Amino acid sequence: MKPFLSAFVAALLLSSATSVRAERVALIQVNGTINPATASYIARGIDQAAAGNAQCLILQLDTPGGLLDSTKDIVQSFYRAGVPVVVYVAPSGANATSAGCFITLASDVAAMAPNTSIGAAHPVAIGGGGAEKIDDTMKQKLEHFTVSYIETIAQKRGRNVEWAKSAVRDSANITAETALATNVIEIIAKDLPDLLKQLDGRTVKERTLKTAGAEVWEIPMTTSERVFQVIWRPEVLMILMLIAVYGIIGEVSNPGGIIPGVVGVVALILALYMSAALPVNVAGIALIVLAVGLFIAEAFTPTTGLLTGGGVISLFFGLLLLFDRADPVFSLSLKFIIPATAITAAFFIFVVTAGLRAQSLKVKAGSEIMIGKTAPALTAITAESGKVFVEGETWNAVSDTPVAAGQDVEITGRERLTLKVKPKGLQG
Repeated sequence: MKPFLSAFVAALLLSSATSVRAERVALIQVNGTINPATASYIARGIDQAAAGNAQCLILQLDTPGGLLDSTKDIVQSFYRAGVPVVVYVAPSGANATSAGCFITLASDVAAMAPNTSIGAAHPVAIGGGGAEKIDDTMKQKLEHFTVSYIETIAQKRGRNVEWAKSAVRDSANITAETALATNVIEIIAKDLPDLLKQLDGRTVKERTLKTAGAEVWEIPMTTSERVFQVIWRPEVLMILMLIAVYGIIGEVSNPGGIIPGVVGVVALILALYMSAALPVNVAGIALIVLAVGLFIAEAFTPTTGLLTGGGVISLFFGLLLLFDRADPVFSLSLKFIIPATAITAAFFIFVVTAGLRAQSLKVKAGSEIMIGKTAPALTAITAESGKVFVEGETWNAVSDTPVAAGQDVEITGRERLTLKVKPKGLQG
């Protein structure tokens, strides 16, 4: 009887502990631009939340915008998610601008903290301009596509379709309070505990959420996601491009260094990888290439600085046009462009030019430096044999004019290990 009672009590305690165990809510945080690293992080967070049987995934968002392709990837991740997705624009003062507006509207539950804003989803602001400047017709087509895209998102989630379209067409931007009043979002929560309390009991994806007092399980970015999130910026792409130029040209102008070449190639590969996603302008790339060409040309054909000046101007405007300046998210500031131009100009003027000119100088090392020097004959020198002492070494020597031992001779040439000499002062 006693063992039976012990087993019964243990089972009762286990059942009680299980019944009061707190539910879990997964949390990921995105602060900054929307890019491929962000899309990868969100997709992974959704999968982990579903695998961990979380009540929901909360995406705390504060973004000025980002890339359209990455935004579409995130929206598709939301649609196929096996767990309810809650987007929470927070903390106070945060924004869900441009791409962030699409992401918020695509969530199962949209929430915002007080004193936050959402909107301004014009296609130019979400990397829609592409790598080249597009004409008015293409801009109109892109706008129509973006309007229809945000319209389908709003319809699917039962949110304010007309406002969603105005966020694209007119870059409309509203506060959290207005968003709640106009059916753009469902919740205003002052902080995360308040959000969990308001989510509790809400039915989402045929699941009644149990979030009041739930344990918050934060899913951090991986190291690679964090690195690419940080470097996926126009300033970093510019720096990588310049490092690639410095490294490769530095290796060419000073062969054998190896390290500059390796660093340059690695930077070039990273720059190409990033430029495939960022809205790079072809005209900017062309001007940067032209600038490099002008700097190198100055090294070979000195023009008292004319080509260098042209290279500086070309580089400045190339960096200025490298990204679409109409897009505040992906544009280079003058505080980066001016120092980069000055440093690059100095690099080519003082490093590359000096290296290339040094290669064109006459050889000043090895046996070639002995030509024209005077040395004493160790033995009599004839057209067949003889020896001289020069540069600390004894050399075989021959002379068309006989030379007596001890007589000074002038070195006129070399054939393998034998020097050609003539009596010092002899003409011809």
